Amino acid sequence: MIDLQRRGLVMAAGGVLAASAVNPAWASTGRKLGYAIVGLGGYGLGRIIPQFQNCQHSRLVALVSGDPAKARKVAQEYGVPERGIYSYSDFDRIRDNPDIDIVYICLPVFMHAEYTIRAAQAGKHVMCEKPMAINPAECEQMIAACRKAGKKLMIGYRSRFEPHNVEAIRLARAGAIGTIRYFRSEHGFVAGDANTWRMKKAQSGGGSLMDIGIYALQAARYMTGEEPVAVFAKETTNRSDPRFREVEDMIDFQLEFPSGAIGSCMSMYSANRNQFVLMGDKGRIELEPATAYSGQRMWVGQERSDKTEVKPPPGPYANQWVGQLDHMAQCVMQNREPLVPGEEGLRDIRIIEAVYRSAREQKRIVVRS
Repeated sequence: MIDLQRRGLVMAAGGVLAASAVNPAWASTGRKLGYAIVGLGGYGLGRIIPQFQNCQHSRLVALVSGDPAKARKVAQEYGVPERGIYSYSDFDRIRDNPDIDIVYICLPVFMHAEYTIRAAQAGKHVMCEKPMAINPAECEQMIAACRKAGKKLMIGYRSRFEPHNVEAIRLARAGAIGTIRYFRSEHGFVAGDANTWRMKKAQSGGGSLMDIGIYALQAARYMTGEEPVAVFAKETTNRSDPRFREVEDMIDFQLEFPSGAIGSCMSMYSANRNQFVLMGDKGRIELEPATAYSGQRMWVGQERSDKTEVKPPPGPYANQWVGQLDHMAQCVMQNREPLVPGEEGLRDIRIIEAVYRSAREQKRIVVRS
């Protein structure tokens, strides 16, 4: 059995910035950094906004929505002042609101670049939901805009702050399963409405790979600790299904890493699955569900019949959403680079572009570094 006694809370090994003393200039005021949430859809309203009550360094101060009545109702519920309500047309007025430090973009993918750039030009730091943008060129524009404005850009990869994922990374880095040889992940759910923006390629950039498969790709990178050098992919989509007239359903892709390790990932919009397995020459780490909103479980062992369920130590944050919100706030206060900056989102989109090309051309594609 693999020795897990020294697993301790070593968050830095998983790349997470542990809660620490903030810059004295901020600490003396006791002020939490203010977020403006752009987009009051299911994720922004249902997942992000309710978490501010659990944050130590972040607070909700503004809302941006195309529905004034909805915005006013949400503002009343969460104590956002009238001056903190904006529409998309007057979004640039956020420049004049000193309460807003960070803008969180919770919009359809095709709007990420525009609002990230406008937020940076308004003098605000930016958190942008994944996937970062439609294509690498937009990602590069977003990075350039934030750099020019001297503002931080972070991508909303919440799983990097989820305790099971953090502990799995720590164990892998500590050599608990030996030399990494193989990673496998399957991520998918059954997509419903054929008319949602996710099923429109111009708005989503793609199908299951851009939406849910990106979790498998991200996990392959952070669990192996390597960047893929080449990909090979195959798509399987029933184009007679109204949901898949524009975007893919299933895409199976293999990643080649410099060490010789292989990643095998499946993304799908027609089956429910959320897991990954990391295999080394001395054991394996399994998570299922791996990157879900809740319910994560992890096992570590040498064989399938010889594995132990591992419960990770509690992290410094109440949950993964609080983790990313407060991490970004701490990075601004301490002038640190976020764990998942814009460059991280750009890398995923470049790899995704290579995966799509491989599936289209049915050949191995070298990934741009």
